[in-house]
Amino acid sequence: MTSQTTDECDVVMRLNVSERCGFVKNTSDCNVEESFINYIHLAFCLLPPNLTPLTVTLCMIWLLFLFIILGLTASKFFCPNLSAISTSLRLTHTVAGVTFLALGNGAPDIFSALAAISRPHTAGLAVGALFGAGIFVTTVVAGSVALVKPFALASRPFLRDVIFYMSAVFWTFVILYRGTISLGETLGYLSLYIVYVLTVIIGTIIYNQQKRSLNSTVQAAPQMPDYQSSDTSDDDELPSLSPRFIPHDYETEYRPLLPYSESTSQIFLGSLNPIDSGKWRRKPMKWKALKIFKTPLEFLLLLCIPVVDPDKEDKNWKRPLNCLHLVTAPLMCLFAFQSGAYGHFMIQGQFPLWLLFLLLGLFLSAILFCTTTNDHPPSYHCLFAILGFVTSALLISAAASEVVSLLHMLGVVLTLSNTVLGLTLLAWGNSIGDCFSDITLAKQGYPRMAISACFGGIIFNMVFGVGLGCLAQRFETHAEVQIEPEGDLPWVLAASLGLSLVFSFIFVPLRNFHVGRHYGIFLLLFYFTFLIVALLTEFNIIKFQ
Repeated sequence: MTSQTTDECDVVMRLNVSERCGFVKNTSDCNVEESFINYIHLAFCLLPPNLTPLTVTLCMIWLLFLFIILGLTASKFFCPNLSAISTSLRLTHTVAGVTFLALGNGAPDIFSALAAISRPHTAGLAVGALFGAGIFVTTVVAGSVALVKPFALASRPFLRDVIFYMSAVFWTFVILYRGTISLGETLGYLSLYIVYVLTVIIGTIIYNQQKRSLNSTVQAAPQMPDYQSSDTSDDDELPSLSPRFIPHDYETEYRPLLPYSESTSQIFLGSLNPIDSGKWRRKPMKWKALKIFKTPLEFLLLLCIPVVDPDKEDKNWKRPLNCLHLVTAPLMCLFAFQSGAYGHFMIQGQFPLWLLFLLLGLFLSAILFCTTTNDHPPSYHCLFAILGFVTSALLISAAASEVVSLLHMLGVVLTLSNTVLGLTLLAWGNSIGDCFSDITLAKQGYPRMAISACFGGIIFNMVFGVGLGCLAQRFETHAEVQIEPEGDLPWVLAASLGLSLVFSFIFVPLRNFHVGRHYGIFLLLFYFTFLIVALLTEFNIIKFQ
C-alpha cells in the first residue's frame, strides 16, 4: 500500500524552496483528490515558505475543529439514529451492543481508517491509528478507570473480548508480515467479527438459561445487585456499550404543568437551539465555554441532520424542522459524498444534479407539511432515523477524509511518517472523547461497563477498519492488495499492543479478576514507555535491523 518510488511527495522537503511548488504540481502522490482542500498544494504553492510555522499552527487548529466535527456528529446525530434504528428493529441489547452500538462508538475510527487505508500514500495512517488507538484505549483508558475506581471484572466477557482482540491483532500482524492480502483472506478477516458476535449471542443465551434454571430451583430473597462482584450480569454482556448510549435526562422537571401548544414558528426556533437551559444551569464554566464554542457548528448540523429519539414521548418529532430536513439532508449527502465529487455534476450536461435534489426535497417537504401535525409524529417517522444515519455517516466520512489528507500534509512538512502521525494525533483525536467518557462512567459507579467498552469496541474498529479498507482497495484496483509497512514502527506498534493484551490476559485472572491502582499504574507506565520507544524508533535513534 505504500509506494517505494522516487517520486513520492515525502521528498519535497529535500528540495530547494523554489522547486517545491513545481514538484508538488507534477507529482501524483501530492495531488490528493479525496478531500475538499489540497493541503499540500496549499502549503507549498499558495502560502509563502517563510510562513510555514504559521501554516502548521493553522492546520493544527483546523485539525482540532475537524475532530470536534467528528465527535459532535457521531455523538449527537450518528449514535442516536443508530439507537433508534436498533429499537425499531426490536434488537436485543446484546445484538445491538455488538452491531449498531459498536458502529456508533467506533464511527470516527472506522471512517478514518477507511479513508486512510484505501489510499496507497496514507495507509500508514490507518495502521498507526488502529494500533495506536488500541494501545491507548487498553492502557491509558483502562488504566485510568482502574485508578479511579478499583473493581472486579466480569470474568467471561473480559476473557472473551481479550482473546478475540488478540486474534485480530495477530491476524493483522500476519497480513503486515506477508505484505499482501487476497479477497478470500479479506472476507475471512471480516468474518472474525461475525464469529465474535455469534459468541456473544450464544454466551448470553446460555447464561440466561442458567440464570432462569437457578431461579426456578432456588427461591432467594430479592437483593440489590452487587456491581463489585465477579459474577456476570446482563450488563456485562454488552461489550460495545459506551456512555454515549446511556439514556439522557430530558429535564422532565422543567415541563409545564398545564398543556401548552406551541406554534409552528416556536417549534422551529426551539428545535434549533442546541443549549438545554436546565443542563446549562448545572454545568461548570469549562463545560459552558466549550458548549459556546461548539454551538454554531451544532446549529448548522441541526439544520441538516434529523435525529429520532425513541426515549422521548414525541420521538423528537419537530414538524417544521423535519420538513426542512427533507431539503437540506439530501443536499448535504450529495456534497459530502466523495468530498463533493458530484456537487457540480450535470445531468446530460445541462441540468445540475443538486438542483434536482433541491426540487425533489421541496416537493416531499410540502407533502409532509400538509399531511402531518405538530403534535403527533407520522407512522413513517422512523424513516427519518435512516435519513439521519446516512447523512451523518457521509459527513463523518468526509471529515475523516479531510483529517487524513491534513495529517498527510503535516507528515510531509514535518518529515514524519504517516504511522507516527496515526498513532499520535489521529489515535488521540479519535480516542480522547472515549477516555473522558469512560473515566466519568467509572466515577459514577459503573467501572465494569467502562472497561468492557474499552476492550469490546476496538475489536470492531480494527476488523472493519482494516477489512473494509482492503476490500475497497481490492475493488478499486482489481488486484491483490499490497501492504508494505513503513520502517520498523508498525512492528513496534504490533508488538506493544500484543504485549499489553497478553499481560492483561495473564495478570487479571491471577488477581482473581480484581483490578486496582497497581494495575492502572502499570498500564499507564507501559503506554509512556511504548510512546518513548516509538518516537525513538521514528527518529532512527533505536534501530532493529
